Amino acid sequence: MAGEDLIELKFRLFDGTDLGPNKYDPSTTVASLKETILARWPQDKEIAPKTINDLKLINAGKILENNRTLAESRVSVGEIPGGVITMHVVVRPPQLDKNNEKQLANAPKQNRCACTIL
Repeated sequence: MAGEDLIELKFRLFDGTDLGPNKYDPSTTVASLKETILARWPQDKEIAPKTINDLKLINAGKILENNRTLAESRVSVGEIPGGVITMHVVVRPPQLDKNNEKQLANAPKQNRCACTIL
């Protein structure tokens, strides 16, 4: 039956809120999933991605690559009948510009300690 192979996904944001669930075709690319997330991003969030490159999608501990499809990313299809797969969404912090990098480089180094377990 048509639509039986669809993968039901929801996206868990950094603060624990979810987008979805929605059904996607296994041929859907990770980049198009990120575009969907970007379009549906809640406006009230303090941290908001600007482009799909600001987002990382994580499924079963693996960061998914933009150019791969859900099937290629080995997102399990129908492993749990009627189950919803939760993917975690991580927002990359904004990139530092050159001025901020210089300020950080000139800032006094903070003391760090390290522990060694023998």
